[in-house]
Amino acid sequence: MNKLNPEYSIVVPVFNSCESLEELFLRIAKTMAAIGKAFEVIFVDDGSVDTSWNILQSIQKSNPEKVIAVRLAKNFGQHNATICGIAQASGAYIITIDDDLQNPPEEIAKLIETMQNSDADLVYGIYGKKQHSMARNLGSGALKGWSRRVFKTKGDGSSFRLMKSSLAKNLLNHQINFIYIDELFNWYTGHITFVLVDHRKRPYQQSTYTSHSLFSMLSNLVIYYTAMPLKMMVYGGFTSALLSFFIGLFFIYRKIVHGIPIVGFTALIVTILFSTSIILLSLGVIGEYLSRIYMVQNRKPPFAIKTLLNDEVL
Repeated sequence: MNKLNPEYSIVVPVFNSCESLEELFLRIAKTMAAIGKAFEVIFVDDGSVDTSWNILQSIQKSNPEKVIAVRLAKNFGQHNATICGIAQASGAYIITIDDDLQNPPEEIAKLIETMQNSDADLVYGIYGKKQHSMARNLGSGALKGWSRRVFKTKGDGSSFRLMKSSLAKNLLNHQINFIYIDELFNWYTGHITFVLVDHRKRPYQQSTYTSHSLFSMLSNLVIYYTAMPLKMMVYGGFTSALLSFFIGLFFIYRKIVHGIPIVGFTALIVTILFSTSIILLSLGVIGEYLSRIYMVQNRKPPFAIKTLLNDEVL
C-alpha cells in the first residue's frame, strides 16, 4: 500500500557517513513528532565507499513508511544528489540537511516557524559561528562573496534549507551535469529569507571538502553560470589594443618630430610574447566554454540511480 503524501520531505545527501546516519534519522523523527508534522526522509547515497548503504538499507527496512533510500551509480556531488532527492520527494515542503550532524535536526523547527510567519518560498538556516576549519571557512566566504557580487544576491545561504515543493521542482528542469542549487533558486524566486540556527562541530568523520574541490566548484560556477571570463577577454583585449595604439603614436611622434630612431629589440620581443600569451589565454577560455557547451548538448543527466528502496518495493 502506498503511503499518504507527507507534508514535509527531508532530503539528506549521504557520503561516507555510516557513523551518524542512525542518530540523524532518530533525531529527525523525534523533532518532527514533537512539532506534529507528517514527514518522510529521503537518503541519497552519493557513491559512499564505507558501510553507509548498509546502514540506510537497515533504516529503510525498519521504517518503510518514513524512509526512502536511494543509491546513486557513482559519486555525482552533493548538489546533484540533492536534486535526486528532490525528484523523489512528495511533500508540500522540502527540507535539505547534511548527513554529518553539524546542523542539529532539532533546528528544523526554526525553519518551519520562519516560513509559516513569512511569505518566503525559501528559508535558509544561517550560522552565527561556523564550526568548520579555517580553510573551509575562507573558501566558503570567498565563494559567497563572489556570488554576492556577480549574481547580485545577498550571498548568504547554506545546505540547510526549507523550500516550497513548487520552487524545488523547478530545479528538475535543469538537465546538466553540473548544478549549483543556490544560484538556480535565486533565478526562480526573490522571496528568500534567513533564520539563525546552531552549527556544531562534526561528532564523527572529517569533512570531505578540500581546497581543490572548492576551487573546482568555483571554476565550474563561473563558466556554467556567467559570461565573466568572456567579458574579461573583451575588456582586456580592448585595453591592450588601446594601450598599444597610444604607445605606437608616441614612438611615431618621436621619430617624425625629434628624429629619434625606434630601437629596442628586447622591447619588441617582450611585446610579441605578451600579445601571444593574451591570445593563447583567450583561446583557452573560449575552449573551456566550448567544452561546457559540448557537455550540455550531450544532455548528461545530473545523476543516475543504481538502487531505489521505498515502501512500494517491499
